[in-house]
Amino acid sequence: MVRVPLTEAEHARGERLGAVLRGARGARSMAEVATEAGISVETLRKIETGRIPTPAFFTVVALADAVGLSVDALRMAVEQGLARAV
Repeated sequence: MVRVPLTEAEHARGERLGAVLRGARGARSMAEVATEAGISVETLRKIETGRIPTPAFFTVVALADAVGLSVDALRMAVEQGLARAV
């Protein structure tokens, strides 16, 4: 099965997701958040930098929980292009 290339809009959404998660992480280390979410630091780094623009749903849910955001708040922040979610 061939994977369809992502559009520019999908790449941009992935970059916004990374920025929101990075902002929500605040002063906490990548290692701390990754451990709490049950993912590797390298995976978190790739998500935060937009190199994984479409992470798995349960990865996103685990990260949202680890940084104290609801999935709805995370979605709204990404849609609005906010680097810092509240």
